[in-house]
Amino acid sequence: MKAQLVKRFEDEIQVLERELRSELPKEIKRAREHGDLSENAEYQAAKERQRLLEARIGMLRKRVAEISLMNLDKLPRDKVGLGSIVHLKESGGETLVYELVVPEQADPEKGLISPSSPIGRALLNKEPGDEVTVRTPGGVRHFEIVKLATVYDEV
Repeated sequence: MKAQLVKRFEDEIQVLERELRSELPKEIKRAREHGDLSENAEYQAAKERQRLLEARIGMLRKRVAEISLMNLDKLPRDKVGLGSIVHLKESGGETLVYELVVPEQADPEKGLISPSSPIGRALLNKEPGDEVTVRTPGGVRHFEIVKLATVYDEV
């Protein structure tokens, strides 16, 4: 999980740096050739793109460093934590499955939620049999944890 995310971020950093170091300087040079830079929309757009790329690269590098420092050994073995797959029964009878992932991987439509989301926060450190009440933007929801697989379990 950690290695995949770091690789994805490092790949994105490479693509952005390539644009920042080779493609964007050419655009800026072409725009400069058009004369007055104060009213040159092409130049202003290229400079703005340069600022955005530098900011994104900086943010990605920071996240790579943070993720690299994560100690997955401290994740609970028998309770919900990062990387857990949780099977829930909603009060209406519907069964839902969520996996707790880092925020960059979150995609609720695919059942991937962040521990900082309302449901993710409510599930942390719970175990099968626990009942959970969650206040979400769509209203209050009630769940029972029926099954749990942590990062230590074979799936």
